[in-house]
Amino acid sequence: SVLALALALALPSVALENGLARTPPMGWMSWERFRCNVDCQADPRNCISEQLFFEMADRLAEDGWRELGYEYINIDDCWSAKQRDAAGQLVPDPKRFPSGIKALADHIHARGLKLGIYGDLGIFTCGGYPGTMLEQVKQDAQTFAAWGVDMLKLDGCYSSAEEQAKGYPEMARALNTTGRPIVYSCSWPAYQGGLPPKVNYTILAEICNLWRNYDDIQDSWESVLSIVDWFFTNQDVLQPAAGPGHWNDPDMLIIGNFGLSYEQSRSQMALWTVMAAPLLMSTDLRSISLSAKEILQNRLMIQINQDPLGIQGRRIVKEKSHIEVFLRPLSQAASALVFFSRRTDMPFQYTTSLAKLHFPEDAVYEVQDVYVGKIIGALKTADNFSVIINPSGVVMWYLRPMALPVQPQ
Repeated sequence: SVLALALALALPSVALENGLARTPPMGWMSWERFRCNVDCQADPRNCISEQLFFEMADRLAEDGWRELGYEYINIDDCWSAKQRDAAGQLVPDPKRFPSGIKALADHIHARGLKLGIYGDLGIFTCGGYPGTMLEQVKQDAQTFAAWGVDMLKLDGCYSSAEEQAKGYPEMARALNTTGRPIVYSCSWPAYQGGLPPKVNYTILAEICNLWRNYDDIQDSWESVLSIVDWFFTNQDVLQPAAGPGHWNDPDMLIIGNFGLSYEQSRSQMALWTVMAAPLLMSTDLRSISLSAKEILQNRLMIQINQDPLGIQGRRIVKEKSHIEVFLRPLSQAASALVFFSRRTDMPFQYTTSLAKLHFPEDAVYEVQDVYVGKIIGALKTADNFSVIINPSGVVMWYLRPMALPVQPQ
């Protein structure tokens, strides 16, 4: 609405610059895998309780995740009691979080990790727990800071467009005022359809560190594809909005769950990396398979995702053969290329050249296959090459420019 826009434009443009999330945040989040399971009688191992977060924190710290950059443990919906306390404060469910959030944060911080929490701008959260009304924004920001929270995801169920236009910037200011560095994840654009004119990405980048643009991810390949389709169909709008400190968030990594094959898991990881997406896993780290762990812990992949330039990649080719090519520019004139097959029949041999993909003429690259690790030296822009891509799979390359050899006289 015009009102919402006027309100937003009246904000100081330095609303956020909190110096946080200079690369896409990485960590673990409860929602996709554990949802709103609050039945700790019947299912103590998988219900939303402090136990779950203590255990996931230990896995992140002990199983090699933390060293790779997976540092946030994020509580999603359904953590709180059904009512605020007498002072109007949010309180955790006393049965499921008997130690309180501060103790959980201390445990997490002691392991060199950070704690994220969930709130919702509105009367209720999406799961029906107490939401944050406009008059409660400051109080809730102070509560989270006092607990030692390091990241806040603010959802938007049960609120109007006008309330969102006031509340999201208001929470940015309230978090900053606490003096505690808290990464701020906004669900605002997802509730407004994700696109201009309803969504102003200039304003979003000034108030939020990351934002959900589109639907929740589900545990299926169909869901991953719908997200990929939406993000790359709208890349001209979305791609320029992302950068250090402000990221598009296509939602959680579901690798390690039930809905994706091995090839599809590799595809989600590669496509999220090329999108400069936050890498927030939602899976059971206590029982994750070796193959899923290997995908999620690929060092070169993470290095590309965390590239300091923070440029989001784009789809540059869409072939009739159902092969798509994505390119992400990286620091030091390097690039990441993803060759993705939407075919469902058999491995496909795709032939192209860097010249056809608009790389600079006369350049020479060293190419590393991100999943296989194999290095191809001295690929010239003009050279034709072929990659074999499995159905619903990817081949991902990391390209570094090589100095040209001096021509003999």
